[in-house]
Amino acid sequence: MSTRRYVFLDPDGMAGGWLYVVVEAPTGVFYQQQYGGTACRQGQVEGYLVPVFGPDALDALRTLFEQHFRSAGTWHHSWTAQERDRLRDAVEGITFWACDGQTEEPHTLKLDENRMADADEAWIPVLTPDGPGVLLWCNSD
Repeated sequence: MSTRRYVFLDPDGMAGGWLYVVVEAPTGVFYQQQYGGTACRQGQVEGYLVPVFGPDALDALRTLFEQHFRSAGTWHHSWTAQERDRLRDAVEGITFWACDGQTEEPHTLKLDENRMADADEAWIPVLTPDGPGVLLWCNSD
């Protein structure tokens, strides 16, 4: 029997305005996500799921990817400085609550600029206080 588990996030596209980070860790649980707008890419990341909050940031992300990039995805896109700044600002508008088992503290997510080649609509590499992760939200297609 396999110890791996697969969770497809929002398989029917009806869940609405959610925003999660999967912190990358060897958990045996793989979260799968359709991303990249109408490009309909399929991604999976192993780790643990953390709900995050940032309604203005989610609006900014959706505006960037759905309007500026016209929901076509950004696979192998050469990001301009202005586009990268917009993405960085949106990501930094999201609160990640870290807890050591006793104390909870809010932290700002950071764009993982070393993994920009992986950045796409509804799939953004980020740095959390718990390590690297992927920021996910409902894909626009």
